[in-house]
Formats: sequence, C-alpha cells, structure tokens
Amino acid sequence: MTAASPVNVSFKPLKPLRGVRILSLALNLPGPAALMRLKAMGATCTKAEPPGKAGGSGDPMGSYNPAAYGVLHQGVKVIEVDLKTEMGQTSLHKALARTDLLLTSFRPSALAKLGLGWRALHRLYPTLSLVAIVGAPGARAEEPGHDLTYLAEAGLVTGLDLPATLFADMGGALMASEAALQAVLLQKSTGKGCFQEVALSTAADWLALPRSWGLTQPKGAVGGAHAGYRVYPCRGGRVAVAALEPHFAAALCAAAGVQIDGPMALFKPATHEAIAAFLASRTRQQLDQLAVSQDIPLHTLPA
Repeated sequence: MTAASPVNVSFKPLKPLRGVRILSLALNLPGPAALMRLKAMGATCTKAEPPGKAGGSGDPMGSYNPAAYGVLHQGVKVIEVDLKTEMGQTSLHKALARTDLLLTSFRPSALAKLGLGWRALHRLYPTLSLVAIVGAPGARAEEPGHDLTYLAEAGLVTGLDLPATLFADMGGALMASEAALQAVLLQKSTGKGCFQEVALSTAADWLALPRSWGLTQPKGAVGGAHAGYRVYPCRGGRVAVAALEPHFAAALCAAAGVQIDGPMALFKPATHEAIAAFLASRTRQQLDQLAVSQDIPLHTLPA
C-alpha cells in the first residue's frame, strides 16, 4: 500500500465585513491600525483627514513615518475634510448618511464640539454605530496621555528602556476592531446602531494581567525563575529559550547534560548556571540545529 498523496488545501481569507461601510476620523496609530484590520475583514473603509500642509497628509503619521502610513492605509480611501468649516461638516454628514460605523479617536469634548457626540449622532442616524477610541475610560477620557504613560500605569515599564513596541496602541486597535465586529452583529440583529468606547489604558491593563498574576514577575515561571524560559548569551549572540513544558525542559537539560530530579529543579540556581554555561559554549548555528534535532523551542538572536 502506498501512502496517500498530500492534498493541497488553500483557504480563502474570511470576509465577514463584506458590504459594511466604515468611516474613520481617527489619526496616528490605534485608529488606522484598527481600520487596517477591518479592511482585511472585507469592510469598505474611508478615512477623512484634516487638510495637510503643502499638500501632505493631515495625519501626523504621514509626516513622521510615511512608510508606516502607507501600509496602514493600503486599500483605504482617504479624503480631505475640514470639520471646522461648514463645507467640511456638509461633506461629513453626506458620508455619514451612507455609513454603517464611525471610528474616532477624539476626546469626548472635541467630539461634542464637532456635533459628533453619541446622542446627536444616534438621533440623526439611528442605524449608525460609533466606536470611540480614547486614552482612558469614562471621566478620565479627557486626560492627556500616550502609549508610554498607559503602559507605565499598568506596570509594564520596568526600567529606563522604552518598550519594544507600542503595546497599548496596538492592543487598543485590536479591541477597537473587536468592538466594530460587535457593533455590526448587534446592528444586524436589532437594526440599531450602538456606542462603544475603547480605552488604550484598558488595553494596557489587559496586556498587564499576566504580570499582575505574578507570571512575568522575576519570581514567576515566565519571568526568569524557570531555567528553561529565559534569554541567555551564546557564542555570537543570544538565545531565547522557551522550554517551559516538562518534556521540552527535559530535552533541554538532556542536551546540556544537566541531571534533574523533578520540575522544581528548573528553579534552582545550579540548574540556571549549568544551562547558561552550556548555551554560552554553543554558536547560534549549533543551537539552531539543536532546536531542530531535539525538538526544543528556542530562537537565536544577534548580540
């Protein structure tokens, strides 16, 4: 009997938002990142920006990182609208009349000044939903802040180095796209639009939960206390080892020639020292090969 030939199965990406019309007024990163995800889910996305200087983008990111701006807005129709003028307001409301969901990133007071508070919008457009991205929830939505301050408040800034990415902004974008999906589902079942507020500080708090539980604290299993879950120096670079489960930890210890008498042995200083010494003696290439041959989850990095 011969083995069955492998079957190549290709899956088309799901487009659950096909036919849904989204208008965004949100600038910088969280709003456009959410819009990018909604576009990938099939939504028809338009973004209204304020007039830019010298014909440039009205979104600050268009100036300080044009490459990122280009990626975020691929497939998005960008229009220029000055919301502070009567002509701009007329253009906006023409667009809102044929929009299913509005995405914003203004403070509540700024939305109110523009006539875009939820009560006013819902009265004019009962089927329109609003997803409002703010810095902090409720009464704190008027406070100034940014990704770094929300991460610091959540306990995710542990030294003087900046975090490796904009966790609150990108987490907030995920939550905003989730809120948009919820709004569309509700609108389809009730025929009415809804209001949802998404706070970047809430996204930071969500990402910080493992730390609040102690998992990523220095004494936690994934905070450095477990010898199989750490970043170690190796010859010519570093190696991120994630041998947390018992069978992975056993494979790592066997490769390093370390005798262990149970799972708690991975928390002993002697085990840390022995594994560190073994990894320090190996090159990145050797460790990459070890990962494949011994089925050990690790990834080597430059120094």
